[in-house]
Amino acid sequence: MKPLLFFFSCCLSASLVAQDTFSIVAVDVTTGQVGSAGATCLDDTEIAGGAVIISDVIPDVGAIHTQSYWVPGNQDAAHNQVAENGLSPDELMAWLEANDVEGNPAIRQYGMADLVTGTARAAGFTGANCFDWKGHIVGPNYAIQGNILLGEEILTQMEAGFLETEGSLAERLMAAMQGANVAGADTRCLDEGVSSRSAFLRVAYPGDAADGLTLDIVVSITPEGIEPIDVLQAEFDAWNGTSALSEREGDAPLLITRKANGEVMLKWEGPTPAELIAFDERGARVDALRLSGPWTTWTLPTDGTLFLRLVDANGSQLSTMKYSGRSLPPNTQRNDRNRE
Repeated sequence: MKPLLFFFSCCLSASLVAQDTFSIVAVDVTTGQVGSAGATCLDDTEIAGGAVIISDVIPDVGAIHTQSYWVPGNQDAAHNQVAENGLSPDELMAWLEANDVEGNPAIRQYGMADLVTGTARAAGFTGANCFDWKGHIVGPNYAIQGNILLGEEILTQMEAGFLETEGSLAERLMAAMQGANVAGADTRCLDEGVSSRSAFLRVAYPGDAADGLTLDIVVSITPEGIEPIDVLQAEFDAWNGTSALSEREGDAPLLITRKANGEVMLKWEGPTPAELIAFDERGARVDALRLSGPWTTWTLPTDGTLFLRLVDANGSQLSTMKYSGRSLPPNTQRNDRNRE
C-alpha cells in the first residue's frame, strides 16, 4: 500500500476533503490474518481508487484506516508510527490526535486493529467535527467507524454481521459490509438509492507482501444506481470459489466456480435452454454461451470486468451480475454532481 500512498501524495493536495464513510479493520490471531473493508459515496472519478484510499494493511502486524478529510500526511505518519515505532492501536489514536498534519484532528476519523503481540488489540477515534451521523465501535479484534451516516444502525448492523457470521476473516468482513448495504448508508448516496459508490475488501495472510495481499478486491466505481456492496459480494464470491446468480425468489441459481486454469464451471439447474451473455464495461457484447445441461465449462478473461446477463429461451431476462477476473478498476467515467 505504501507505493500507492506516495502516488496519492503526489497527485492530491494536502487539503483534499475526502469523506470515506463506513469501514472496518479486524484481525484474526488464530490464522494471523489482517483485514480491511469499507465504502464511500466517492468513486474513481473523484479520488483515485475510490474508498480504498483509506486502507493501509500491514501484513503480520495490523490494519489502519484514516478517514474523514483524508490527507496523505496523516496516513503516512500513521503507517510509520506503527511499522517503525511499534505503536499500539490506543497509542496511535492518541498520537494522531496530538500530531495532525494540519492541526485539525477534530475533523478526522481513525480505526486500527493489530495482532503483533499475539493478542488482538483495537482502537478508534472520531473527531467532534466529523459530519453526523458519526461514531465508532471497538471490539476485541475489530474497529468499525463511519461518518455522514444515515444513523448509528449502520455501524451496529456492520458489527452484527461481523460477529454473527461463522467462517474466515474475509467472510466475516464481507458480512459486515452487507450490514451497511442500505440505501443512503452514506447519506450523499440516498437519492441514488445505493449505500455508496465504491467499496473494497482486503485481507493479508501471514507472509504476504504489502503490495501482494492474498485478497485485494477494489470496486472503484459502479454504474449509476448499482450497489457497490453487491458488486463486492459477487467478486468476493468468485474469489472465494463460488458465486450465485439469482434475482427472483424461486429461480434456480447459476453457480459460477472459478478454476485455476482460467476457466469457470457453470452449474445451472433451471429451465433449458438458457443463454448467458457477457458484455464488457462499455456495454459491448463480447461472448455468449448456451446452457443446455447441468454443467458447462466456459473460458472467461482472467483480468478485467464483465457484466453477465442470463436469459431464458424467449429472451426474457432472468438475472444479471458482474463478474471480475481480478477486479481491475473500470475506466468508465460519469458526469455526476459533486459529492465532496
